[in-house]
Amino acid sequence: MTTSLEKLAEKIGYKFADKSLLETAMRHSSWTAENIGFESNERLEFLGDSVIGFVVADIMYRRYPDFDEGKLTDLRKIVVNMNALSRVATQLGLGEFILLGRGEEAGGGREKTSILANALEAVFAAVYLDSDAMSAYALVRSLLSESIDEALAALKQLDAKSQLQELCSRLDNPMPEYRVTDEGPDHAKTFYAAVYIGNDWMGAGSGRSKKVAEELAAQQAFATLQDS
Repeated sequence: MTTSLEKLAEKIGYKFADKSLLETAMRHSSWTAENIGFESNERLEFLGDSVIGFVVADIMYRRYPDFDEGKLTDLRKIVVNMNALSRVATQLGLGEFILLGRGEEAGGGREKTSILANALEAVFAAVYLDSDAMSAYALVRSLLSESIDEALAALKQLDAKSQLQELCSRLDNPMPEYRVTDEGPDHAKTFYAAVYIGNDWMGAGSGRSKKVAEELAAQQAFATLQDS
């Protein structure tokens, strides 16, 4: 294993017995297209997606026994998506270690949401194949714990939009209109939402996803409309 990948293994917090698995996890398909004879990380991405999905679903099922299927599904979607995974990959500095083809390198591939998220999925699969399910479980739980906690906070706001719509209907008001903007790089965007009822501004919110920003704006608008 090269010195750089040993550094990555330390960042991940796992020591590989089969070091070639981590090497494969870092090979983007654009690099293998230019370097014949090497396997890309695409198969590991496929497996890693399932590993993450299982671990997050299991954690949420056990942690929140009162949640129905719908809430558990919403919670998992907030955690298991490219934006959330790419943020974790960025925190690990994963982009530094990914092997890219010349085109992707020139196009800023090390900061692309999809490339970072897929590489993280490949890393989880590499750990799973190198050890066992419990080791992979522990790593996913450790690295995604913050995302899971943030998802629960966001989930508490998930009813705001429907509540606002019902209130507007009862008051014979126009239906809410959401206007969303964003800023920042793909892997770390911040979304800003403003909600209007007719021509009147009623509330605003911001978050790491469009959904969260709209929900926070709806919560503010609901409170404003109730008090009016």
